[in-house]
Amino acid sequence: MGIFVFLPLVLPLTAWPIARLAEQHLHPRTATRLLTGVAAVMALCSTVCLALVMVVGTAQLPGNPLPDGWSDPEVRAAVPYDEVVGKAAIPALCAVVAASARALWRHGRVRRRAHRALAGLPGTGVAVLPDDVPYAYALPGGRRDRVVVSTALLDRLRPAERRALFAHERAHLAARHHRFLLAVRLAALANPFLRPLRTAVAYAAERWADEAAARVIGDRRAVATAIGKAALVSRGTPVATLAGFAAPGPVPRRVAALLGPPPAVRTWPSLFTSVGLAAWAAAAGTAVSAMSSANAAVTMFLILRAATPL
Repeated sequence: MGIFVFLPLVLPLTAWPIARLAEQHLHPRTATRLLTGVAAVMALCSTVCLALVMVVGTAQLPGNPLPDGWSDPEVRAAVPYDEVVGKAAIPALCAVVAASARALWRHGRVRRRAHRALAGLPGTGVAVLPDDVPYAYALPGGRRDRVVVSTALLDRLRPAERRALFAHERAHLAARHHRFLLAVRLAALANPFLRPLRTAVAYAAERWADEAAARVIGDRRAVATAIGKAALVSRGTPVATLAGFAAPGPVPRRVAALLGPPPAVRTWPSLFTSVGLAAWAAAAGTAVSAMSSANAAVTMFLILRAATPL
C-alpha cells in the first residue's frame, strides 16, 4: 500500500485549475455536473483512505476493541510513518464525520422548519410571505417543491423581473440544484482541498438557473436587472445548500454574463484548450484517486485478514 494511501488526500489539488476555468469556459450545466462528480468521488476516496489509516492508528491504542493482530508490525508497515499519521487520522476522521453530520442535520432542520412555516398557505407552487425582509429561494421536498418569496422583494421588482425571479427559482427546483450544493458542501467538509470546487459549483448552479430563466422569459437583460436589484437588498437563503435568486457570490459576473450572448453548449471541452487540459487533469486525478483508494482498501483488507487469528 505504502505512499499510495496518502494520494487521495492531496489529489484534489489537481482539480483546482478546472474549478477556476469551468466558470469561464464551460456551460453552467456542464460545469455543475462535472465539478460535483469530481468533488464527490475525490471526497469519498480521501475518506476511505483516512479511515484505513485510522484503523492502523486505533489498533495501537491500549484497550482498543480491535483484534491484537491488527497492531502487528506487518500491519503497521503498510502505512508509512504509522506512529504519527495513524493516530493523527483518528481525530481527523472524527472531525469529518461530526462536521458532515452537523451539515446534514442543519440542512434537514431548515427544510423542515420552512415547510412547517408554509403549512397554512395554499398548496401552490409559489408561496408569497408578507415580510419586510427581501428574500427568495427554492424549497424542495415536502408534498411539493415550492418557490418562497417575500412581498418586500416582489415590491422592488418590475413585472418582467418578477417573471425572471420565478423562472430562476423553478429552474433550481427542476434541476435539483440543492443536491449538487449539498454534495459539494459535504465533499469540502471531507477534504478542505475541495473547497474551491464548492465555490465554483455554487456559482455554476446560479448561472445555470440564470440561463434557464433567460430562455424561458426571452429577455436576458430583465434577468440581469432582477439579479442586480435582488443582490442589493436580499439577505440570501436560510442555508447554503438551498438555492436562491440572490445567492452570495460574484453577482457582477453573473450580470455581465447575462448581458452577453448565451454560452455554447458543449458536453466536453477540446483537449487543445486550457479548460480542456484542466478538465483532463481533474479527470486523471479523480481516476488515480479512485485507483489508489481501491488499491489501499484491498491491500489493507488482505493484510488485516492475514493478521486476524481464526
